[in-house]
Amino acid sequence: MDRSRRLPRDSGREPRWPERWTLVVMLGLGLLMAGCSDGESDSLLRDYQQRLADTLSLEAPPRATPGNIAAFPDQDERLFEIAETREGMLDIYALRECHIAHLVAGRNNQLGKLALPSQRWLYELELWRRLSGCWNSDVPDALSEDSRLRLARLTRTKTDQLPRVSWNALFASEEWVKNFSRASSPLSPEELDEVEPRSAALNYLQRVTLHQYDRSWLPDSATLEGHFKTLQERPLSAELLRTLLLAEQRLDEGSALIEQALEREEGETCGNAAGDLAKMPETSRLLDWLDDLDRAARHWLGAIDALLEVHVAPPSAVAEYRHRWLSLTHPEAPLGLFTAARDRHDALRHRLARRCR
Repeated sequence: MDRSRRLPRDSGREPRWPERWTLVVMLGLGLLMAGCSDGESDSLLRDYQQRLADTLSLEAPPRATPGNIAAFPDQDERLFEIAETREGMLDIYALRECHIAHLVAGRNNQLGKLALPSQRWLYELELWRRLSGCWNSDVPDALSEDSRLRLARLTRTKTDQLPRVSWNALFASEEWVKNFSRASSPLSPEELDEVEPRSAALNYLQRVTLHQYDRSWLPDSATLEGHFKTLQERPLSAELLRTLLLAEQRLDEGSALIEQALEREEGETCGNAAGDLAKMPETSRLLDWLDDLDRAARHWLGAIDALLEVHVAPPSAVAEYRHRWLSLTHPEAPLGLFTAARDRHDALRHRLARRCR
């Protein structure tokens, strides 16, 4: 729309706005109002802050917008470069007793080239199992020297590549990448209950990776795709991190209120503050929510940590992202910052209670 162009006027009357523009304005106002809060969790934190301010006879704190998480590493930063294995079909046919010809043909056709990363992963797992099983059978004894050397080379190559192939299958998948989307919002209190059941997806991916060299353990395609679908349904990793950042921000703002109260004279500080704070329903709801958030975050980040631990050492960009955003112990990661903010706020509430006892 040309913003410099004015709407026509009707003989001195104000311009008439079409109904669709009225709707756009109303929707815009709605979005602006929605942007003032990060949902139900932020409302819970704001209610607590307001009641805290009222109890301490102070102004409610200015509320800053919590920061967002960093962008997930780009594809060329998070994937390993793996050389493509090329063999002629006659050479593959010479290994027909290994039963890999139809696998190779399926991988090289149009559907195989367009397969999802998870399906390419299953292909590579099956190819390695057949090559490895063939090499450890009586088949090599019946092969020509060239074919036996080719089988040995293919088996060794696929054995060496498998950990990086497994990594790439996960980190090339849209489901995994979008689980860390910056276009996400904090979780509501009720949504924290989804964390534990959804972590079954991470646990299954861990088991597949852990058993990738076990020829007797075969992953199920439907089960694998079901767990990838779970990851696709919502960016739970990002939502949890955003919730931790929100809680840290609001707890720090509440702590600043208590510090402000403690700087006053004792008589001005207290009144009935200690008793009122302990009895506030907002305090009880906040403490329950903080416990739930801490438990959910540790459960989900612990499942991610366990999954990444069974993989090959990551590219540097992923290692840095993991340390900065997903760590269970790094003090500057969201969980560490949340824990520190919570401990500080608890310490200040107890200090206020001691003064006003």
